Amino acid sequence: MKTRRKVVEFKVYKRRWFILAVVCMLNCSNAMLWLSFAPVADQTAQFLGATLDQVNWLSLVFMVVAVPLCFITTWMLDTLGLRISLILGAWLNMVGSGLRFLSVQTFLPVTVRYLPLLMGGQTLCALAQTLIVFSPTKLAALWFPQHQRATANMVASMSNPIGLLLANIFSPLIVGQENNIPLMLGIYAIPTVVACVLATLGIWESVPPSPPSASAEGSNSEPFLQGLKLLLMNKAYLILLLCFGSGIAVFTCFSTLLEQILCVKGYTNGFAGLCGALFILFGVVGAAFLGIYVDRTKKFMETTKISLCLCSLACIALAVVSQLRDQKAAVAAICSLFGFFGFAIYPIAMELSVECSYPVGEATSAGLLFISGQIQSIIYIIILQMLTQPIADSPFSTCAVGGGVTLSWRVPVLVLAGLCSVGTCCFVLFFHTQYRRLLAEEEAANCVGMPTAAVSEYGHSRLPQWARPSRVAHAEGLRPVL
Repeated sequence: MKTRRKVVEFKVYKRRWFILAVVCMLNCSNAMLWLSFAPVADQTAQFLGATLDQVNWLSLVFMVVAVPLCFITTWMLDTLGLRISLILGAWLNMVGSGLRFLSVQTFLPVTVRYLPLLMGGQTLCALAQTLIVFSPTKLAALWFPQHQRATANMVASMSNPIGLLLANIFSPLIVGQENNIPLMLGIYAIPTVVACVLATLGIWESVPPSPPSASAEGSNSEPFLQGLKLLLMNKAYLILLLCFGSGIAVFTCFSTLLEQILCVKGYTNGFAGLCGALFILFGVVGAAFLGIYVDRTKKFMETTKISLCLCSLACIALAVVSQLRDQKAAVAAICSLFGFFGFAIYPIAMELSVECSYPVGEATSAGLLFISGQIQSIIYIIILQMLTQPIADSPFSTCAVGGGVTLSWRVPVLVLAGLCSVGTCCFVLFFHTQYRRLLAEEEAANCVGMPTAAVSEYGHSRLPQWARPSRVAHAEGLRPVL
């Protein structure tokens, strides 16, 4: 007598798209708050009566705050759930943007206006970032089926650079020649209010009633501290942590300092904003292409390595061309290529961090990757500012601030290109891993006798031969999640 094989059915819900849209809006608005001042750094310094270093700290505070809070926020996402974390992040984002706008109002006492209150608002927005930026990987794992995870992660993650894109475009346009900083802060506060209302009223639960995949049921299978211990013992994850964190730092440095680097060579704020916009726009296009490709092929590691190599070449070219005058076409083209190959890697690398560290919680593995980038960003920016040298004669400079002193960025940008190249070489040579989450889902499907057609629908049959279940998988302690 033949026994009937049990068919596993996973259910998806339309509301996942609404939650994805809210996460996108939160990510986008928070990124706009982060990079508001970088495209108009010199004009901001004039308006506030501050130095460029002080203006840079309005962006750096996001990285400084993220470091000590990373463990708390990843614990919140993996333990308290997606709903509480997103709503708290939305409120911090809105209140922080409100304080930023309040800081430039003339009815306040001079002692609390401008930098003190402005920095307080930026700090609250930085607190929100740690809750918002870590959520895409968790959202994709809990609400989306296996064949949509990379795409959902890509859409949610790339909303952050879209916010950077909007800041690069609109900050120079809004501020203009009149240094209209209050108008800029008021406009950037509007999306935070909309996102907060949608998150508070529209997100009702952290997880769907039924899981969309086998691994979704075991999303929090390891306790937080035990998960950290497993990550520290995972060689592949540690290599990814250091090398990809360095890549995040390189992109952060260019995003934050691009206007200051280009204005020395006679490029205007508007052109610097355009380059930043192209940098991000082509990154989003590249991420969309890679997200769909990886969802179909499951080639996380190969895609990341090839893209990192091409990104390093673009970074070297940008370091050289940015020091030349009257090369607008070349600078814009290389910024586009740098973004296409660089930003596109981010969501793929976040998925790769989950694959190589499963069954550790998604927020923990992806969150620590982001924090590594933040720590290295702080170190890189401080070092790069120390490496700048005053230029005695700079007739072509369009920089508006500095007390008559213009700084040369030739050495810093070459050092930055070198750091990017070293990180890429280490990653290509030393990073190797199995896709643990996909292996666990394959084994879970085999244990319950899922038909081949159902397995194919979720992409398991597309795994390369070397990544399919084997004795190695069992030796590494993988267990089916049913």
